[in-house]
Amino acid sequence: MWYKKSIPKLVAEAAQSGEGTLKRTLTSSGLIALGVGAIIGAGLFSLTGIAAAENAGPAVMLSFIIAAVGCAFAGLCYAEFASMIPVAGSAYTYSYATMGEFMAWIIGWDLVLEYALASATVAASWSQYFNQLLLVFGMSIPEQLLSGPWEGGIVNLPAIIIVCLLSFLLMRGTQESSFINNILVVLKVAVVILFIALGWQFINPANHTPFIPTNEGEELLKQGKIGFFEFFKSDSFGEFGISGVLRAAGVLFFAFVGFDAVSTAAQEAINPKKGMPVGIIGSLLICTVLYVLFSYVMTGLANYTEFKDDAKPVATAFAKTGYDFLNTAMIVTIIAGYTSVILVMLLGQSRVFYSMSKDGLLPKIFSDLSKRQTPWKTNLIFMVFVSIFAGFVPVSDLGHMVSIGTLLAFTLVCVGILVLRKSNPTAERPFRTPFVPLVPILGIIVCVLMMLSLPLVSWERLGIWMLIGVVVYFLYGKKHSVLRKEIESGREN
Repeated sequence: MWYKKSIPKLVAEAAQSGEGTLKRTLTSSGLIALGVGAIIGAGLFSLTGIAAAENAGPAVMLSFIIAAVGCAFAGLCYAEFASMIPVAGSAYTYSYATMGEFMAWIIGWDLVLEYALASATVAASWSQYFNQLLLVFGMSIPEQLLSGPWEGGIVNLPAIIIVCLLSFLLMRGTQESSFINNILVVLKVAVVILFIALGWQFINPANHTPFIPTNEGEELLKQGKIGFFEFFKSDSFGEFGISGVLRAAGVLFFAFVGFDAVSTAAQEAINPKKGMPVGIIGSLLICTVLYVLFSYVMTGLANYTEFKDDAKPVATAFAKTGYDFLNTAMIVTIIAGYTSVILVMLLGQSRVFYSMSKDGLLPKIFSDLSKRQTPWKTNLIFMVFVSIFAGFVPVSDLGHMVSIGTLLAFTLVCVGILVLRKSNPTAERPFRTPFVPLVPILGIIVCVLMMLSLPLVSWERLGIWMLIGVVVYFLYGKKHSVLRKEIESGREN
């Protein structure tokens, strides 16, 4: 359970090329585009409205900053690992080198939940904007086919279709997928900048007042009428006030999951030691600035209460500008943005399972490569899995599950840096996380605080998923571990 992979062994694996290995096609700019492609999406275009209406009000921009700070700490830790161990698998691989096989399994299983459900979340939102585009041309999809049974419909059919189409694109090849992603990223960043530039002049200062809406429970806490734990357990915790800003940060953390998806593509980077830190930190910085400005304009154009139960909050806000002729272009580019997120999340998920399968912890089918050097069977299996979630599960439930899974992954990566600096201080580090141990410790604290701010049901679902993972590990993974067999056969000899 606690066997660790040596870093030289991982680096040697990463250096392999040819048949049976992933193809190196991604440049530094391609990695940044991959990160931006994954980051800007549902978190910005849909969850911003939800977080403003239900948790933080206009202070949602502060929630983005808090989430970004937590991401920055974790991102610096990710960058060190990615430059040292340029192998597909992200935090799963890093945990294997620092905390042993069992912890690696736990984080790998968690990452699969994160990426698969992130794909499903964005696909579910994608369908709403796609229907909005059809309305422009006088067509529409029946409401029953735009939402699952828990939301009064039958199935979210467009969400299923887009997941299938993008899965087939990934099966075709990483280079082709990266080319399409780059085009989508340019469109997406352009519309975000356009929204900020055009919307700024129509901001109504009254919509930013009060900046942090009052939370009745917090007022009672300040007056000493209730205790902290009584307030923490109450329904009012997280509904506006400071607690609402923190809960919104936990929810919006989902909006930053893309930068860690960059690290899953390390084995497909042309120069990973340089490109991975640039891709991770560069994409995070670009998106944080855009997020804060976007949320400021969005809550200034429309009162945060207008976003309650609104599946298309960006369209609602932009309608206040009077630039009606740009609405169609805005919808098209939002759809393009969502598409790139789904694409990168599906890619990241398949690469984690590819790494786990190569290590023997999952059946060989998950690491089988096609002639185009893509793990097509994994893409096919998860196409079905993600489609089911996208078609039937509500967006808000998916978003919370993704956030808590992401935060757990980030926390363990920060722990991993502390462990590795102690256990292997002389290892080559093309990029070094600054101010260790301060940065990893702050990353752990921020991530754990945001995890605690999420609803109890998110913890329960994470616990069930992890319990399933532990059962799978002991029934299959532990017995078929390649590393365990190598170590124990070496002892016997």
